[in-house]
Amino acid sequence: MPASPSASDVDRQLPAGDEIFLDHLAHFVRDADAASRAFARCGFAPTPVSIQVSPDPAGGVSPTGTGNVTAMFTRGYVEVLFKTSDTPLAREFDAALDHRAGLHLVAFAVADAAQAHRRLAADGFAVRPLVNMSRPVDTETGPGRAAFTIARVQPGVMAEGRIQMLTHHTEPTVWQRRWLKHPNSAVGLIDVVIAVADVGEAAQRFARFTGCAATPTPGGALIRLDRGGVYLVSHDRVTERLPEVPVTSLPFIVGYAVRVQSLAAAEAAVDDADLDWHAFDDGIAAAFPAELGEGAWFFVERADALPWRR
Repeated sequence: MPASPSASDVDRQLPAGDEIFLDHLAHFVRDADAASRAFARCGFAPTPVSIQVSPDPAGGVSPTGTGNVTAMFTRGYVEVLFKTSDTPLAREFDAALDHRAGLHLVAFAVADAAQAHRRLAADGFAVRPLVNMSRPVDTETGPGRAAFTIARVQPGVMAEGRIQMLTHHTEPTVWQRRWLKHPNSAVGLIDVVIAVADVGEAAQRFARFTGCAATPTPGGALIRLDRGGVYLVSHDRVTERLPEVPVTSLPFIVGYAVRVQSLAAAEAAVDDADLDWHAFDDGIAAAFPAELGEGAWFFVERADALPWRR
């Protein structure tokens, strides 16, 4: 269901029907503790470490090879992923991390991952089998579990990284109220920003992947989802507008936009963290600390304050 460029985002945590949301992004890192401390230093409230597992043929569970720490928002979230054991998925993680630390995963939420999986295959994407994953989560009432089903394409089909769709099965466990308050006042994930060599080709491919239309912008293209979006941008445009982040290779997941309740609180947080940053009209762009890899945050109080949404 293509979203109109002027449409307001759906104000709901999880999609219904044919809706598609930008759900979360992942920083690939080597040191989870250092990354968690960096999140906190920059004004986020990170959750405890969690180790991910998937069902095995014997009826039990096996480690996927990765674990995470998350920063949960009222709408969406971000995470750091780190290696926990040697598995095929962890070896793919290693290959991405050898290239650079930073953002390597973009996940879109859908109501039915199996249906999305069938649609991707019908649209010519080489898909992997559906996978059910989970991770243990502590809740205020005792141990719990976060569970989700993931539809993934084969490596290299989406050159920008691990681009996938998923369906959440345990919203209350994942979005616990106690983790939704952040000193920098972050409340929502808005858009992911990706620098690409050929904006036209990438826009056409992401439009097919998401089922949403791409709208040309100066030096790029914006794909508006039912909540959030994907901003694809040329190398020249991103290096002109974001000198704090050297874009040394393409494609490159540059960063993500975060809605905050108070831009002043976000500015104070990045200032206190001694980050490289600059202001733009009604927003600020701040380079990630080294512990989170290469890239940048874009903090705004309103999504329409983002330069590519105007």
